[in-house]
Amino acid sequence: MSQFNLIEYAPIGIMFLIAVGFATSQLLVTQLIGPRKRTATKLMPYECGKDPVGSARDRYSIKFYTVAVIFLLFDIEVLFLVPFAVAFKSLLRAEVSTGVQYGTIALIEILIFIATLVIGYIYVWKKGTFDWGLQARAEARVEAKALAKERREARLKAAA
Repeated sequence: MSQFNLIEYAPIGIMFLIAVGFATSQLLVTQLIGPRKRTATKLMPYECGKDPVGSARDRYSIKFYTVAVIFLLFDIEVLFLVPFAVAFKSLLRAEVSTGVQYGTIALIEILIFIATLVIGYIYVWKKGTFDWGLQARAEARVEAKALAKERREARLKAAA
């Protein structure tokens, strides 16, 4: 058994110190020489290129959450497929040397996993999650009507 030697971990420690030093230096430099003009526009919250309108408590359409979940689903799919692709060749070698069908079983499992994802993708496609044009227009009409109603009510209260 080899003996533990702390000096072998020195490159990792040096890399960590350089990363922390770089991050700290960048924060300090921007604070020291960066512009300091604080205007009302710069202090406003910035949300997706739009000026924030309304309350932060407004309800959002379910399509935003659905798309976020779909993104996470396919992101996790990649997290599973990359290690599988890396390990698959060694599974095939183990199958040849031991006679146990490691590679075949793994291939069937990953095909079932991909089939489940494709079925889910087709389901959300048929539900119209990706039809942004029609849904966005309909929701914008409803939102505009509600906003106009709120403005009318506010004017009536102000007049009374």
